[in-house]
Amino acid sequence: MKLKTLAFGRTYQFRELKEVMAKANEEKSGDQLAGIAAEDAKERMAAKLVLSDLTLEDIRNHPLIPPESDEVSRVIEEAVNEPIYRQIRQWTVAELREFLLQQGTDQDQIRRVGRGLTSEMVAAVAKLMTNLDLVQAAAKIEVVSHCNITIGQRGVLAGRAQPNHPTDSLQGMKASLYEALSYGIGDAVLGINPVIDSPDSVKALLDATKEIMEKWRIPTQNCVLAHVQTQMKAIRSGAPADLIFQSLAGTQSGNTAFGIDVALLDEADDLIRREGTGTGPNLWYFETGQGSELSGEAHHGVDQVTLESRCYGLARRYKPFIVNTVVGFIGPEYLYDSKQVIRAGLEDHFMGKLQQLPMGVDVCYTNHMKADQNDMDNLAVLLSAAGVNYLIGVPMADDCMLNYQSTSYHDIATLRETMRLRPAPAFEAWLETMGLMANGRLTPRAGDPTIFM
Repeated sequence: MKLKTLAFGRTYQFRELKEVMAKANEEKSGDQLAGIAAEDAKERMAAKLVLSDLTLEDIRNHPLIPPESDEVSRVIEEAVNEPIYRQIRQWTVAELREFLLQQGTDQDQIRRVGRGLTSEMVAAVAKLMTNLDLVQAAAKIEVVSHCNITIGQRGVLAGRAQPNHPTDSLQGMKASLYEALSYGIGDAVLGINPVIDSPDSVKALLDATKEIMEKWRIPTQNCVLAHVQTQMKAIRSGAPADLIFQSLAGTQSGNTAFGIDVALLDEADDLIRREGTGTGPNLWYFETGQGSELSGEAHHGVDQVTLESRCYGLARRYKPFIVNTVVGFIGPEYLYDSKQVIRAGLEDHFMGKLQQLPMGVDVCYTNHMKADQNDMDNLAVLLSAAGVNYLIGVPMADDCMLNYQSTSYHDIATLRETMRLRPAPAFEAWLETMGLMANGRLTPRAGDPTIFM
């Protein structure tokens, strides 16, 4: 494995694959914080040159985190389709990039090759791509999933209704949810982040959302984003959960910090399939985000893009209904400004799609980050062009409970209109019966939550 190159009149020698992967990354404040980033643009380009010439076999034969010591690595390894891998193992990372971008490559070919890739290979090719490359490649890949309804079809942009409330008030949650529904948002999921992580609170929120779904015959699915063990207790007590949720990290130690492991996820998977109220077969909702492993001191010297890709390698074990990278939520320590957030959102979406995950993105930022709503509008348009499965909707783009900025209900409605996208078919049919949509466009009645009161 050659880890040396001559560039800009200088010889660059890298110690190991882990260093090449980190220094080939586009600039990220998290990698700089970890002390693994390239010193400057020249070293970054040298690392990209070295990485481009490495074969997929080189990457697999030099694991960044050995499977013997990390169960996420073992899950990723076990998922590789060996016959497909053997056919492509001599490809260089540059050749993989060319395959993904060339005009003659269709999604069936990409889907097949993706089954022979590890998450590290997926991260490697992402590092060689421009933003437009990431949009182009992801746009080729359609990932359809079904819980109670189907989302992910070409031309469909679904929306998660996120009616959070700072005290878990059911009345306040319902008021926000009615506004979301009035704008045509909620086909991805009615998903609530609870303030109180208790089985009783989770059950109350699930009962309330399910009651609304049944009363108005809304074709969607519900979920409360508490810790997976809390949700399991609520489900065992009779709570009507269509989806079960958990945040993931890309390392075993990162997941330990989250209070989870593969055995617990397997147990939760069995429970939601036996006692959940979703039709299936896709019954999971996962969230991820670049930098989470570093924040828990569980990154093992690996860069945050590669670790994020490893999250997706773990997620695909459970064939989820939706996966969401909360791209700018962690803060400027990991993604410093809008340029880095936009890059990360496009990377995450592409890497998830290549690993056959139904990817959504929380297009968001924190108030102490060097970014604003115009930057998030830009990213939302790019993701819509890239075929993102769904986006997050919160009132006026301002989550009053989690205290961060995201996309609003009317932002998603505007993206649908501007980009000629539609809600999920079953949900659109319901919107038409409610008089909120006709011929793929919102009616004058849209945006009025009082129709549900």
